[in-house]
Amino acid sequence: MAFFSGSRINTNVGALNAFNALNSINSKIGSIQMRLASGKRINSAADDPAGYTIGKKLQARSKALSAALNNVGEAKNILSVAEGGLQSINDILVSIKEKVIQAGNGSYTSQELNAIVTQLQDSLKEVDDIISETKFNGTALLNNQFTSKVFQTGADGGDSLTVSLTAQIDSADFGLSSITTSTISSTNLSTTLNSIDNYISTVTSELQKVGSLISRLDVKESTLLTSITNTDAAASRILDADIAKEQLEITKMQILQQTATLQLAQANAMPQNVLSLFR
Repeated sequence: MAFFSGSRINTNVGALNAFNALNSINSKIGSIQMRLASGKRINSAADDPAGYTIGKKLQARSKALSAALNNVGEAKNILSVAEGGLQSINDILVSIKEKVIQAGNGSYTSQELNAIVTQLQDSLKEVDDIISETKFNGTALLNNQFTSKVFQTGADGGDSLTVSLTAQIDSADFGLSSITTSTISSTNLSTTLNSIDNYISTVTSELQKVGSLISRLDVKESTLLTSITNTDAAASRILDADIAKEQLEITKMQILQQTATLQLAQANAMPQNVLSLFR
């Protein structure tokens, strides 16, 4: 601070010192008001260059993790649709097996067998309808079309999961595309039941795979949510203002502003005292 002598009036050093102090206080008040208005401790890179850089990196990572979380949710939705279709097919196949075993009743005449065959054929058609209709975003999920689909499940390269639904579950693949009274006759009943069992085994194996993937995605979802929360907390610690602290600071600055204004007024009036030397 510049030396001040009250007997020199050509340059009022005391007033200049008070003026500089008042300007400094006003500048600090402006910064604090900006923090209180925005809720941010760092409103520009000039406030804290290092903190600004780190904070922006953390915010970018948080957004990337949020996008990955959406991808995980989308993958879970797709697998849930596939799981629903597979469960419906499995239920129908269990019913078909029940009807085929029912047909192995030696007391049935051709009339009863024809009725069972009609039921079986309708059920198999429904299975094939489910296969063709189980889709997500226009892509069929149960006819080996949804293969090698990559989902980015993290913020970094390599954080991905490949999903493939590759089971062949069309009724034709198991020789069940056309069931007749001949295929459920006593001589062919065992072959038909074996085909149905293989069909059920294929569907349940695919269900196990889908269920395992959904469980894995549940863990990824939980991990991402935790990472997003922790990343946001770290960014907040750097970028966000402590409102209580800033309010205390601005109260102090406002008091200093008043005292600096008063001292400036007194310093401006001080040269008048020199006039008393001429009386």
